[in-house]
Amino acid sequence: MSIKRIGAGARMSKAVVHGGVIYTAGQVAEAAKGGAVADQTREILGLIDTILQEAGSEKAKILSATIYLADIATFAEMNSVWDVWVDKSNPPARATVEAKLVTPDYKVEIAIIAAL
Repeated sequence: MSIKRIGAGARMSKAVVHGGVIYTAGQVAEAAKGGAVADQTREILGLIDTILQEAGSEKAKILSATIYLADIATFAEMNSVWDVWVDKSNPPARATVEAKLVTPDYKVEIAIIAAL
């Protein structure tokens, strides 16, 4: 089976496709960096849409999502964006955890696994 790397860099790829499955790295917001959790979440979900499209998939095929929040008190704010975006007929398994992210400007990081 072949391995396809999307957005490969020296350290990591934005996503790797293998065996009919897409694995993304944790996505963070660059344009909304330092901004509100809702704005960062919206940007990240747009990035995930782009990655899925490039890989030949869509959000209805997301199998699982892991969401990292710098402050779990922002859970409802993040969910206000997630709930609009997620395919309600095909919601993925999901875990949300509080974690210290690489910089305080990042308040949300999301990684997903999806089928092709």
